[in-house]
Amino acid sequence: MLGQEGPDCNRHSGDDRVRLCMRPWLMWGVPSFIFLIAFFHRVAPGTVAKELMAAFQGGGALVGLLSSLYFYAYAGLMLPAGLLVDAYGPRRVVAVGGSLMGLGTLLMGWAWSGGPLFAGRFLIGLGASVTFVGALKVAAVWFPPRWFGTLSAVTSTMGVLGALAATAPFAFLAGAVGWRWGFVWVGVVSLFASLLCWAVVRDRPGAAEAAPSQTFAQIMKGTWQVLSNPHTWPPFLTFFGLYAAASNLMLWGIPFFRDVYGLPIGLAATYATAVWVAVIFSGPLTGYLSDRVLGLRRLPYIVLCWIYLLLWGVFVLTLGQLALGSLYALLFTLGLFGGAFVLTWPIGREVNPPHLAGVSVAVVNLGGFLGAAVTQVPVGALLDSRWAGAMEEGARVYPLEAYRFAFFVCALFVLGAALVVLLVKETHGQNIYHLLERRREF
Repeated sequence: MLGQEGPDCNRHSGDDRVRLCMRPWLMWGVPSFIFLIAFFHRVAPGTVAKELMAAFQGGGALVGLLSSLYFYAYAGLMLPAGLLVDAYGPRRVVAVGGSLMGLGTLLMGWAWSGGPLFAGRFLIGLGASVTFVGALKVAAVWFPPRWFGTLSAVTSTMGVLGALAATAPFAFLAGAVGWRWGFVWVGVVSLFASLLCWAVVRDRPGAAEAAPSQTFAQIMKGTWQVLSNPHTWPPFLTFFGLYAAASNLMLWGIPFFRDVYGLPIGLAATYATAVWVAVIFSGPLTGYLSDRVLGLRRLPYIVLCWIYLLLWGVFVLTLGQLALGSLYALLFTLGLFGGAFVLTWPIGREVNPPHLAGVSVAVVNLGGFLGAAVTQVPVGALLDSRWAGAMEEGARVYPLEAYRFAFFVCALFVLGAALVVLLVKETHGQNIYHLLERRREF
């Protein structure tokens, strides 16, 4: 399973074969772990939302703004991230990105006021923006094309592990040492992982330090090919709607369990993990079935999105009425079909020029982060608008109807995604850019 440019491990035997076969996984594993840390930060503010409200004397809009700053920075640097990865290689770019995340996390932990807190969060988003694209660039270079869909899903699953780490484990860590020191420790881990990336990762097989195959200027010219391609925008907009809903569920899931069910932070975080536990299975399974069994992209994307919409409807209609066990099962099922989003990246790559893998993945990935960035503050404001004045330990307590209205708006985002996904082109797991261009000419 080595890249076409790399050594063929089947030509070797013994220890050499093991070493050569494992090397691509090491190259991919280090930037994927840094992406895990990046994904941790998408969820972490929701875990300590009540503590942040109390420490900085704000409400849902403040937490929404803090969370969204990550996504604004991430989205703003997404296209440059793809360009940087394609032009200069994932080793340098991901190592620098991980370092920025580490410094931003330390700043959040030591923040004495809202300014440093927001600045640290924004810095984390800047660094995180290159991690996923960098990991997928490594996958595209070090592994055969037929594995890209599967590795996209597995890389996404690494992120989900980060989300899980940001729920119950981070809740218990924050309870033990405080949320500030919890962030400090995460910052230290991020800096260490960045040093490891710089020392271990290589941009392509067969070279200790490979020069980029294209200059930055050349890729800048090619970027217009991705942006002007009409087939780029259906997966972009689909991911926009899917992730707008998912990111708000990430942010407000734990506060919902604390406010509506009266659970302590650790137990609330445990129940909120249901979606992410399911995605651990559904993401890789969706990628594998699409790549190796069905050989299809569009059909499974459509089916999964529409079932996901149906489940969001059930979630909103039954909000606050289900026992905790039943609600956990519903959220778990939501996560199973939410694995549809992993098909966004291979589709985006397969309808665009093959040499612009980093840029094309970055563009469609941008859709999801714009969805999170532009919706989290309004959803937080919706919660504030229905706040009845209840407080607990310096933090606002929102009623059930506030959460019902906020999650109903999230369901509308999913409806938009389910409609747009019907416009996605079928690629059968192959790059069809030139075929689509020939059709446009006639």
